[in-house]
Amino acid sequence: MNESTLEKMRKMNLFGMYRTFKTSIESGKTENYTPDEMIASLIDSEWDDRKNRGIERLINNARFRYKASVEELQFEADRNIDKNQILRFADCSFISKYENILITGSTGIGKSYIATAIGHQACCLGSKVLYHSTPKLISKLKIAKADGSYIKEMAKIEKQELLILDDFGIQPFDAPGRAMLMEIIEDRHGKGSVIITSQLPVSKWYDIIGDKTMADAILDRIIHQAHRVELNGESMRKRGPKPKQP
Repeated sequence: MNESTLEKMRKMNLFGMYRTFKTSIESGKTENYTPDEMIASLIDSEWDDRKNRGIERLINNARFRYKASVEELQFEADRNIDKNQILRFADCSFISKYENILITGSTGIGKSYIATAIGHQACCLGSKVLYHSTPKLISKLKIAKADGSYIKEMAKIEKQELLILDDFGIQPFDAPGRAMLMEIIEDRHGKGSVIITSQLPVSKWYDIIGDKTMADAILDRIIHQAHRVELNGESMRKRGPKPKQP
């Protein structure tokens, strides 16, 4: 009977229940449970399994460039990282408030890692996240314009609760790029959050966007409800790897 039950669990994709029930049978612990306790144990296992698989899907769909976590962040004083601020971001309440985070600093200082760590935490808490290098995203959308998939790509971006735009300002925006950026930001205004990383201070973003009227419209929507993280110090790549903090 147990083998039949296990097979039905497997075919019904009840993998959490399957593993727990199989382990209980093999270890001979089934007799230690009352029927109520066994049911509760199986339900809890299935709940946890589905939750973990859901988080894994969200992380895979986010398409992060790096593996990063808030627990592994290094809060050296010379980098101007406010630990309390980052830990507040880690509860991801800024997403439910449709707030943005702007992370600026020199190359290699750890902007992308911090953004990804917050994004990873958001996935763990059940939010839909999408990571993009800004120049690559604009190039991808230009191709989508040509092949007819533009509306589909923009709809995918709009559905995300958190969009991470990395490497913002590495290259100036041309007219089509400005229009696409405006559409992305307009779609998200009051409906979704953005994390932007850039080597340039926010004051220089007007020049990078180019058109003053368009820049005013875009940045007004980004900056109005934004937290700022302005990193200092030398490149983390020059320092080499450090041992994990206890």
